[in-house]
Amino acid sequence: MRSLSRYVEGLRVPTYPTIWERTSKLDMALDGVRTDQPISIAMDSSGIKVTNSGDWMRKKWKVKKGYLKIHLAVDAKSKEAVSMQVTEEVVSDGSQAEALVKDATSKNEVERVFGDGAYDRGANFNLLASNGIDPAIKVRKNARPGRPEGFYARKKEVIAQQTDFEGWKEKKRYGARWAVEGAYSVIKWVFGEYVSAKFVNMAKEMATKVSLHNVFMRMTPHGGG
Repeated sequence: MRSLSRYVEGLRVPTYPTIWERTSKLDMALDGVRTDQPISIAMDSSGIKVTNSGDWMRKKWKVKKGYLKIHLAVDAKSKEAVSMQVTEEVVSDGSQAEALVKDATSKNEVERVFGDGAYDRGANFNLLASNGIDPAIKVRKNARPGRPEGFYARKKEVIAQQTDFEGWKEKKRYGARWAVEGAYSVIKWVFGEYVSAKFVNMAKEMATKVSLHNVFMRMTPHGGG
């Protein structure tokens, strides 16, 4: 910016601390998908390093900075992130499903939710059932139907998957779950695999990056490459 400013008379370029001080105060929030049609969302999490000093530094000096865990719900069609949670690395994926789904449904009508075995919890199936959302959550390999009391929604899915898993995948179009993995790949490739802000601003930094990812997706038809 300083280099280009010499071509614009009177243009003052703010310093990095000034830019960061202002952006860190922004209240970033993810918008909903720009459609009046029901959407399907895919949920997953990924680790983000809390420093950019590199693996070599951590190995040499035996310093472990840890990870943040980013939980995203992504529209399977547009590839836009609809909701996000930022937690410490020890927080389980399944525990964040309720927050992701509730935030997504506050912005769009959600008709189906994709998730891997980490989201296989009776409470999550009940949440989707109570909101009229079709579950496309893969149950664990050792899943048992169990007693139906209180968890009938999950029992139906366990039986369906154990009876004809390939048929279940085709019916649910489970392959669409890759949309969230693709979103993480793009975000990390474009913005890096780390956050460099102070802890209180890490969530804002990730929200900014994910919001920009959504802007890029809207610039291409159906979120294409």
